[in-house]
Amino acid sequence: MLRILLALTLAIEPAMAADLPDLGEVSRQYFSDQEEQTLGRSIMRDVYADPRYLDDPEIENYLNQLGYRLVSVSSRNQRTFTFFVLDDPTINAFALPGGNIGVHTGLLLAAQNESELAGVIAHEISHVTQNHMARMVAAQSQSYWPTMAALALALLASRSNPNVASAAIASTQAYSIQNQLSYSRDFEREADRLGYDLMTRAGFDPRAMSTFFERLQRANRFYDTSAPAYLRTHPLTSDRIADMEARSESAPYRQVQDSLDFQLVRARLRAEQGTPDDAVRAARNTLKDKRYSNEIAAHYALASALLRARQFKDAEAEVQKLPSGKNADPMILQLAAYTAFSAGNLPLALQRYRAASDAYPGYRPLQYGYIEALLAARRGQDALAHIEKQVSLYPTDRRLWRLAAQTHDQLGHHLLSHSAQAEADALSGNLVAAIEQIDLGLKAGDGNFQDISSAEARRREWQDLEKSQRKNQKQKQ
Repeated sequence: MLRILLALTLAIEPAMAADLPDLGEVSRQYFSDQEEQTLGRSIMRDVYADPRYLDDPEIENYLNQLGYRLVSVSSRNQRTFTFFVLDDPTINAFALPGGNIGVHTGLLLAAQNESELAGVIAHEISHVTQNHMARMVAAQSQSYWPTMAALALALLASRSNPNVASAAIASTQAYSIQNQLSYSRDFEREADRLGYDLMTRAGFDPRAMSTFFERLQRANRFYDTSAPAYLRTHPLTSDRIADMEARSESAPYRQVQDSLDFQLVRARLRAEQGTPDDAVRAARNTLKDKRYSNEIAAHYALASALLRARQFKDAEAEVQKLPSGKNADPMILQLAAYTAFSAGNLPLALQRYRAASDAYPGYRPLQYGYIEALLAARRGQDALAHIEKQVSLYPTDRRLWRLAAQTHDQLGHHLLSHSAQAEADALSGNLVAAIEQIDLGLKAGDGNFQDISSAEARRREWQDLEKSQRKNQKQKQ
């Protein structure tokens, strides 16, 4: 999953720090930091391979920006977080070991405003900062827990889709622990309280958390046999809702405007619903009937739907109705460039990508698009120069490494191509695939002494790490 490495140096505020429990070292007796990170990488490897994983850099970028806006005001902001999206219509979000937080598309569409979404994410961030997963493990005897692989499988299944009991889970020890993976009421109340503090400090509407959970609770009454997904992994109680309401009532009124990116992300998701023709029809009707909260987002949705339906001329016409220039939102500039690219107008696409990437050099989805357009134009050397600059800034970006692999392949650099793909595989948590890629590159025999030495050193590093992980798993059996 895409990692965003931010240097968060905010001081711990005494008032908030005083409210936090003393976690001590008890929770790490059976579940160390290293084991949690190993488990987190194992889970993310499965997430990236899951067909429900939404590999959309723009939506993921928005979610990470929102998530880190909340993390930045936490007194426990030293760790790295990864926020990702699953294409799932159910309303759910979940925290996993290693600072990995997943959000369903259903939640992004169900949130009536950005503050509601922020409230849910702040709740999940608090599960991570308070080490709730490690504390759950510590509450059990060490001998109770199965292998790390089985635990990873159970965690992913129970958190991401509690409706599904897969055959893989049923055939492992993981099935026997699924019922132990729900957070306790104390943990939920703690995440409510600290999540409320986070969203308030980050400038969101403090009432949004209680209004969202109340709406979920009311919706629950219409379900005959099962609650919405979020309620099954985060059971609500009358006490929890009362606590949220009490905090909200004592907070001063704050009117918070949704960001344009929040509206654009939801428009982007709506454009992917149903068939392409259905999406176009729905977007046109929304504009015709003026059933929108943001007209720019409504035109963005129609342009996206038209692209999906391959109606490029009409999509370009809609793009022309959107703001342009260096002050326009980068998501809109990305859509304009991609519209030209999809229509086969490479000169216009390159022109738009170049201008947009200059205006927003830190917006990586634009950089990805620009590199892909350069490759399509067979300008491999230009693409390589752009990639090298980006990788120097974001060395843990697996998408950049994948593009580097494609670029080196186009230029005939076989060792470097396999080495770049290996970096992408390793960053995706798949060390076995990374080692295989390095082996293929070394067999190509086209690298210089420095490239070969670097590849061999990387292979030894990954082999040692993979061997260590297998050893630790055996010890846990």
